[in-house]
Amino acid sequence: MWSAQPQLLMMENSEQSIRELLDDVYHTESRRILATLIRLLGEFDLAEDAMHDAFSAAIEQWQREGIPANPRAWLISVGRFKAIDQLRRQARFETPLDSLDEHITSGTSKENEWEENEPGNTGVADDRLRLIFTCCHPALPQDARIALTLREVCGLTTEEIAHAFLTTPSAVAQRIVRAKAKIRDAHIPYEVPSQDELLDRLDSVLQVIYLVFNEGYSASSGGSVTRYDLSNEAIRLGRLLMELLPEPEVVGILALMLLQESRRPARTMPTDDIILLDDQDRSLWNRDLIAEGQALVERALSPQRFGSYTLQAAIAALHVEAPNTTTTDWAQIVRLYSLLLQVNPSPVVELNRAVAVAMLAGPSVGLKLIDAILERGELNEYHLAHAARAELCRRLGKTEDARASYEKALTLTQQEPERRFLERKMRELGN
Repeated sequence: MWSAQPQLLMMENSEQSIRELLDDVYHTESRRILATLIRLLGEFDLAEDAMHDAFSAAIEQWQREGIPANPRAWLISVGRFKAIDQLRRQARFETPLDSLDEHITSGTSKENEWEENEPGNTGVADDRLRLIFTCCHPALPQDARIALTLREVCGLTTEEIAHAFLTTPSAVAQRIVRAKAKIRDAHIPYEVPSQDELLDRLDSVLQVIYLVFNEGYSASSGGSVTRYDLSNEAIRLGRLLMELLPEPEVVGILALMLLQESRRPARTMPTDDIILLDDQDRSLWNRDLIAEGQALVERALSPQRFGSYTLQAAIAALHVEAPNTTTTDWAQIVRLYSLLLQVNPSPVVELNRAVAVAMLAGPSVGLKLIDAILERGELNEYHLAHAARAELCRRLGKTEDARASYEKALTLTQQEPERRFLERKMRELGN
């Protein structure tokens, strides 16, 4: 009886290690696996079911047969065949099985074709990039394009997407369902478009990539300020897109993401509490990312065609060049925000400009601008607008106004570190 216990423990450890490995593979590779299965199967929901079936099968088979040399390729292969088996079991098909097999396997005659994404292959034939352009097809409404890409390419929940859109999860879910139906019914191809079509879809693709980055740079909800996996994914997609289409705005968005990402090590305490820009240890900033980002800003600005992302990158470059907040060139930042408002009128851009004006001309001037924005009602549900107002009120000694704005921001934020930050600020007011 005693001798059987070590064997049982070994089996339990084996299953546990397999599950831990699969959790890691799911975290790092699931979106790549899903994108490839969508290409192979031609249907979003079928591909998602196939991926989950493959992960379930791996728990049992890897214990029995051992872990494959290429787990991602194994999961794609098993998922594809499980999808074909599922289609064969369903009685709703009018086509013969031979035609079905031909449809499922069309365009995939190369063995292990999905391995085009292996490290070292930097070509643009990346399944996730294909999927982004499919999701951003002009036949889809713009809000649906973005929601679908965030959900399918990056795995954000409908709640996270809703927060990014300042809308409700049910509205996002409806957009995604309608977008999938449109892709299916209109037979939208799963491919990177031709050069002539690329520019038509570029704005939506850039917006998608930057929303993904923002969710990674400042998570919309949960217990962590950042999600490195998402910001890293957005940067990777930005590099691929720049290789495919080196337009100034593509270069600009990559520069912007790199410059913002460079500050990640200094943005939080070990407890994951937030550190504002004024208080960050700038020696922790990633100088390699800063150097690359600055070079890309110069490249993006050289054609003298200033797009939204290039202007934001230029603003970010001014922040990282300054040794501290006091020596930052706020006058130039205000000018760039004014130009950005002409290129891309937005209440959020207006809010950011108001904060920069407060740094240049004083908190009372900035507060008037923020109050005017809030009076219009466009940012009433945006917690950062109320947090910015609270900070300016605090600087002006308007304690009760500051407290009210902090309390409003608290009711709107869904991120736990932000809640702790705002609560700490309110306690400081009390003292």
